[in-house]
Amino acid sequence: MKTVQLIEINQDLENREILTPKPKDDEVLIRIKAAGICHSDVHYRDGVSSVGCLPISLGHEIAGEIEKVGKNVDDFQKGDRVCLNYMITCGKCKYCTQGTEQFCIQGKMIGKDIDGGYAEYIAVPTRGVFKLPESISFEHASVMMCSSATSLHALRKTRFKSGETIAIFGLGGLGISALQLAKELGAREIYAVDIDSKKLVSAEEMGSIPIDAKNNDPVEKIMELTDGEGVNVALELIGLSLTMDQGVRSLARFGRLGLVGITANTFDISSYEVICREKEIIGVSDHLLSELPFLLDLAEQGKLDLSKIVTNEVPLDAEAINDVQRQLRVFKAHFRTVIKP
Repeated sequence: MKTVQLIEINQDLENREILTPKPKDDEVLIRIKAAGICHSDVHYRDGVSSVGCLPISLGHEIAGEIEKVGKNVDDFQKGDRVCLNYMITCGKCKYCTQGTEQFCIQGKMIGKDIDGGYAEYIAVPTRGVFKLPESISFEHASVMMCSSATSLHALRKTRFKSGETIAIFGLGGLGISALQLAKELGAREIYAVDIDSKKLVSAEEMGSIPIDAKNNDPVEKIMELTDGEGVNVALELIGLSLTMDQGVRSLARFGRLGLVGITANTFDISSYEVICREKEIIGVSDHLLSELPFLLDLAEQGKLDLSKIVTNEVPLDAEAINDVQRQLRVFKAHFRTVIKP
């Protein structure tokens, strides 16, 4: 089968031909119909986050159609439309049994520890496979499995609730998902922070208050708009020391910052800023299996509009994918680009 692989860190991806995987007894073979290109993939390519082995097919946002089923599989059949949780988990360790399976002791991440979605096929255990309603496209479902799922987990980890205010730093796939989810969960005001004017226009059309961080100090603007109080919750979805600091400073008393974006750099924290206002800084890692049915239900009802997120498509071709990764590296990419094998 055709695949696009990372061969060497800090080098462009390459087109390759490898054997089509065969499903084990408890696995299904999926013909990939759509695979999202996530900023995390750029981190793997650049060595900011490590991968399990080289060469490897990146890509953890995956949706497709079942091609074959293992002999012990009876809840799926050939032709089923599905989307995948990107963590392969055991279901038996203490983390899996308490519902925090993203920390599974034996866990492996698709597209990081094992071959992922930049390919024509993938074989995975059924534990993380979800049937996809006909009303949701493969393209939208693939992105939902990371961007939307991680945004939902961030909102839950920060204990966001109806009537609260929120600032979203970064309007990529995660940010637009977070905006829509916060609105659905009853946000009083949503402040959307970015430097891209086109993304800010889209965010305003979706009901948020846009804040142009290129021409304004976003913290000063948020304080001005909240009468000096700040926001109840902030989500940092970019992975920059600057916006992490801004996220902390934008919070009101008892405010909670969810750190989602990844960076190898550190950022300074003022103890007075955090202690004197009892602010919280919360790490957000991946998402949970239990959160995915809720997302699928929202999308099926039309309450999560993934057409606002998937704004570009490319073929399964190394140069096309490398070009998208170059754009992501300088924060000038589309909301989300999906590969169509």
